[in-house]
Amino acid sequence: MTSDPSTAAPATPSSTSDVVRYRCAACGNLTRFDVVTSRRTRAFHHFSVGGELSIEDVDVLEETVEGVTCRWCGNGNAVEVLEADAAGPA
Repeated sequence: MTSDPSTAAPATPSSTSDVVRYRCAACGNLTRFDVVTSRRTRAFHHFSVGGELSIEDVDVLEETVEGVTCRWCGNGNAVEVLEADAAGPA
């Protein structure tokens, strides 16, 4: 995206079906995880006459989850992906 993350558009799932829910089998956590991802995007960079950047129309072309760690217990080996029907409302 850009070297200045404050100008980047936030990454949001395009629909609720794109949301991945996790569960830590070690401590039971369902809500707090550190997720490391690599993302390749295409974005429209719009510079004002004064040189200020705004980023619009961000398309995620490819996204890979590199790792998930439980924020409660720090375990990265016991994190499971929940099935959509077991995850409940997002």
